[in-house]
Amino acid sequence: MNAESTQLAMRIEKDALGEVAVPADHLWGAQTQRSVDNFPIGVDRFRWGREVIRAFGVLKKCAAQANGELGELPAEKVALIERAAQEVIDGSLDSEFPLVVFQTGSGTQSNMNANEVIANRAIQLAGGVVGSKKPIHPNDDVNRGQSSNDTFPAVMHMATVDVLDHRLLPALERLHATLDAKAKAFAGIVMIGRTHLMDATPLTLGQAISGWVAQLDDARRALAFAREGLLPLALGGTAVGTGLNSHPRFGDTVAAAIAREMRVPFVSAANKFAALSAHDAIVNVSAAMRTLAGASMKIANDVRWHASGPRAGLREITIPDNEPGSSIMPGKVNPTQCEALTMVAVRVYGNDAAVAFGGSQGNFQLNVYKPVMLQGVLESGELLADALDSFDVRCAQGIEPNLEGIRHNVERSLMLVTALNPHIGYENAAKIALAAHRGNLSLREAALKLGLISAEDFDRWVDPAAMTRPG
Repeated sequence: MNAESTQLAMRIEKDALGEVAVPADHLWGAQTQRSVDNFPIGVDRFRWGREVIRAFGVLKKCAAQANGELGELPAEKVALIERAAQEVIDGSLDSEFPLVVFQTGSGTQSNMNANEVIANRAIQLAGGVVGSKKPIHPNDDVNRGQSSNDTFPAVMHMATVDVLDHRLLPALERLHATLDAKAKAFAGIVMIGRTHLMDATPLTLGQAISGWVAQLDDARRALAFAREGLLPLALGGTAVGTGLNSHPRFGDTVAAAIAREMRVPFVSAANKFAALSAHDAIVNVSAAMRTLAGASMKIANDVRWHASGPRAGLREITIPDNEPGSSIMPGKVNPTQCEALTMVAVRVYGNDAAVAFGGSQGNFQLNVYKPVMLQGVLESGELLADALDSFDVRCAQGIEPNLEGIRHNVERSLMLVTALNPHIGYENAAKIALAAHRGNLSLREAALKLGLISAEDFDRWVDPAAMTRPG
């Protein structure tokens, strides 16, 4: 492309620093272009996704409505901004949001990206010239009563709630339902327990799985509690929390409009200074996601251990064969869904470390790690949702007991001797267990050989099923 055609493909826009060449076929403006030019970091890997873009669209639409209601914007400007913002909400302008996470720590460029795109689209709708800032100005109209310092924290909360409500919590519910059904179905299957990776007293397969279900219950409650902390929005705080240049009722009015639009009970944050300078609510959500990741790690590891084999492992359950597992060993099949879920858990732990550290960096009236904190929590939510759904469909739903393997392990376990403690005492029971282990005998054979118990009493007292309940 020659210089003349390149020039024809650009338009000149202006900001406080001067003129900027902007691609003529795009709606963003000077400040967005400066960010594209100045932050070529993680391009194509760390761009904002649908939740963030949608949240900006909702925020700007509702801000215009609030400013109209409060007499801060005329009705014709409100209508134009609403129409343009709705296109952002619907996704038809996603290509106009090219910015990456790694930018200014307040998210100013992303806020201005939304302001410029909505303003220029509104100008198009009005039949004006893109870049003219007439009849809609990106700062004076679209950003009226706002600062990046309060809009980006609001977007952080809105986008995170979106991911929780529509992705992560539903995926968690689906896996929970699957495992709860398995726990009930396998309630009568007695298997050997293990502590310290060593044989322990029996429990049922249903009881083991019920432990996983309870972990998911706890994680769900933690996420739901953390979600409540996202409902207060920073809007109305503007630059440092004082509300300078916004209507006194703007925060409450715009929060009510966003609540109606998203059908989520958002409210205006009671203390805007904390809302701008600290993001403890995001830190708490990330921590709850880390808790879910830890539970997922435990569940996935238990599943792959119980399914290990097929000949030389524990072989107590079977899981679906999804793909060949080796490029050299024919017929090998691996627990790949378990491994994928555990790798996601590792990534979530890493994201949580970044979010927690970013949350600690609120200096004076502004935290300037906002974008990376938002990216971390959104990625964790999306990854966990994908991984839980995949694990559910491709592994958990196909879990079945391997009755032969379970019976074999129960019969060979030395820890069944624990049932004899109330009858012959700990010391004598230990003698039986050690004699069985050292002599490669069954417990019954060792007990009879030592003469510590009759065959009839052994058969009556050593009942694996009875050992899975109190008494």
